[in-house]
Amino acid sequence: MYYDAILQCTQAFLAVETMLDKAALHADLKKFDVGVLMNSRLAPDMAPFIYQIQSASDYLKAGAAWLSGQKPPSFEDNERTIDEVRTRIRKTVAFTKSVMADQYAHAREQRVKVSWVPGKIIEGQDYLLQMVIPNVYFHIAMAYAILRKDGVDVGKLDFLGPMNFIAE
Repeated sequence: MYYDAILQCTQAFLAVETMLDKAALHADLKKFDVGVLMNSRLAPDMAPFIYQIQSASDYLKAGAAWLSGQKPPSFEDNERTIDEVRTRIRKTVAFTKSVMADQYAHAREQRVKVSWVPGKIIEGQDYLLQMVIPNVYFHIAMAYAILRKDGVDVGKLDFLGPMNFIAE
């Protein structure tokens, strides 16, 4: 379950690259700097697009790491451009795909400390189901919504990413 869940979140996160392609095309067609989209937000008190990607990345790589008994890789959160965001996505995906199924053998028993809840821990299954999956999808959905709000031609299939259909 853990391996498959992290792989599904990884696929969803990787789909953001298609959204970035469409954002770049939109900016090019409308003759403005794509950086405007990277710093756009849904509401004044909400974090911008780049933060949404950084947060999805953080939850995803932390989930893969903690659930497989590792320490998450540390990224600087210094992305400013669309190319830097692409690099962040690719580094995150490379890490999560490097964690093999057998490394999640003791995921249920993992005890994860969360910085914003001092003195408490959360066990592996609850961590995956209550923190990792919801937060990865929340931040990807917010990134998607920001681009939609700004007129980028992204749709549900862009959000869902590739699917493994087979012939009947």
